[in-house]
Amino acid sequence: MATLVRLQARSKFVAQQYYFRNSVVDIFRKKEYDAAVKIQSWFRGCQVRAYIRNLHRVATIIQKWWRSYSGRQEYQLIVKFASCAMKMNLYNAMAVRIQRRWRGYRIRKYCFNYFYLKEYLKAVSETNDAIREALEEFAEMKEREEKKADLEREEKKRDYQARKTHYLLSTKQIPGIYNSPFRKDPDPWELRLQKAKPLTYQRSKVKQKRCISLSSWLACTSARSFPRSEILPPIDRKQCQGPFRDITEVLEQRYKPLEPTLWVAEPISELKVAREEFRRQEWMRDVNDNMISKLYYHHLISSQSTENYIQKLDKLSKEK
Repeated sequence: MATLVRLQARSKFVAQQYYFRNSVVDIFRKKEYDAAVKIQSWFRGCQVRAYIRNLHRVATIIQKWWRSYSGRQEYQLIVKFASCAMKMNLYNAMAVRIQRRWRGYRIRKYCFNYFYLKEYLKAVSETNDAIREALEEFAEMKEREEKKADLEREEKKRDYQARKTHYLLSTKQIPGIYNSPFRKDPDPWELRLQKAKPLTYQRSKVKQKRCISLSSWLACTSARSFPRSEILPPIDRKQCQGPFRDITEVLEQRYKPLEPTLWVAEPISELKVAREEFRRQEWMRDVNDNMISKLYYHHLISSQSTENYIQKLDKLSKEK
């Protein structure tokens, strides 16, 4: 019991010591953890820095070798271009020298060679003489052909004149104008007329339309009865490809008559013009009535043929 009492009396002290020691242990554990973290971070930093230094060293070595290789290649290209340029300059100089020698030889041999030029000019003169003779012969031939054509044309003209004037040929009873009895020999035209054939004219048969009735005659003499040339149809063209309108529609729109405005369409003197038009129509109606009455009267009193009647109608229309 005494032991239990002692333990109960020391329980508070034991609890305080336990709490104190646990708190001290936590503090030391945290310090140790922080120290371990610092040590690990320093060690890992040393490792990374060593690795980076190694990478830098390796990259420097690679760059050094690559730059040396590229420099050697560039230097080889420069040397190659320089050698090519030197070779081209040498070749150009040699070509210029060869051309100079060849041109000098050619000029001395062909251009300023006296004997060669003499032979060349002689050959040119001979060729020119031959061409000139051929041209003269051709000109003479053309002149002969033209003269022959003129003579044939004159002969045809004389033959046509002789056929046209064949009626002047002399007969047994009556001598012609080219066969005078006071001449020893007949005129050459008389002989030509004897050889020529008379010229005949073929008259085209024209059928005249006879208008017997008065109405048909008026229809014949009207302006609308004469033949008028109709508008020719448009030429068939190939349809244009694309969204284009028809050609006839475009032409109608282009050449459509002008449409005057009301100010132009209705002049101030419209009433005066209308009165003059009315008087003119009345005068024409009176003239037509008089002409029709005359024609009807002549038709009644006349006993001639239809042809004479038509001739009279033509005369009256001319007098009008």
